[in-house]
Amino acid sequence: MSAVTSGSASASGGRGGLAIGVDVGGTKIAAGVVDERGQVITSMRRPTPSHDRVEVADTIAALVTDLIAAMRTERPQDEVTAVGIGAAGWIDRDRATVLFAPNLAWRNEPLRDEVARRVGLPVVVENDANAMAWAEYRFGAGRGHTDLVCVTVGTGIGGGLVLDGRLQRGAFGIGAEMGHMIMVPGGLPCGCGNRGCWEQYASGRALVRLAREMATSTPSAARAMLGGRSPEELTGPDITAAARDGDPAATKCFEEIGHWLGRGLASLAAVLDPSRFVIGGGVSDAGELLVGPTRSQFRADLPGRGHRPEEIGRAHV
Repeated sequence: MSAVTSGSASASGGRGGLAIGVDVGGTKIAAGVVDERGQVITSMRRPTPSHDRVEVADTIAALVTDLIAAMRTERPQDEVTAVGIGAAGWIDRDRATVLFAPNLAWRNEPLRDEVARRVGLPVVVENDANAMAWAEYRFGAGRGHTDLVCVTVGTGIGGGLVLDGRLQRGAFGIGAEMGHMIMVPGGLPCGCGNRGCWEQYASGRALVRLAREMATSTPSAARAMLGGRSPEELTGPDITAAARDGDPAATKCFEEIGHWLGRGLASLAAVLDPSRFVIGGGVSDAGELLVGPTRSQFRADLPGRGHRPEEIGRAHV
């Protein structure tokens, strides 16, 4: 969970200097209490009610309230003074409104004010991948790298960009939406309204779709991955667990996702030339099952390969 947004989600001035960071994704909302060093003290999570914007705000507020109550019991000497929300969507420059979210029911949603009204604390909203990028730059796998590209691989694909030590948001606050680069012209439809976007081929949703298609077309090959379930019941954690156990069908799914992820990173390298890529998000919990084939394809597609640095790491924060 990336709980630090650029210069704002880290609370200061309170007795303990604590903040609550909230990561809102397409399938889960994770929240944690964070100190001034970026350390997560305690955390909670709940499923995302992705089709109801009011329930999303209610769930965020409930998590914040529960965490504050927990801290009053565990560390009564400290005070939570602010909330930072990393949201999977396009955030306006004021970091207050979610303009659009391909995988959630947000359309011009005043999320900052909705949550602040519920919890009675200052709130900042930031794109979740931007929050990850700044957290990794400050505290994690991007430390020492002034030019950094972070990619979150979850329900969709998000991107965060630090260049010359500054987080880049673009002219309208919605820059670095890398998941919506078109990789396959006329390809699979995307929630953003286009077809063939990167996240349709290299995300958690793509992983599950691929596994279900494989299980439907060749159930004998996917027997271990299915574990007695129907293809429609397969989830990302099921596929990861099967791949960790060495199941060939599940491993093949990760190889396919890694193929597309590596291709996209190579294209980004040609444009941005970062000193490091950092991969985060729920699917990255699979570790080398994902990162291994990603690195291989990245090296195969990288312009000028063999004559430039190649560095891909996993998120730490």
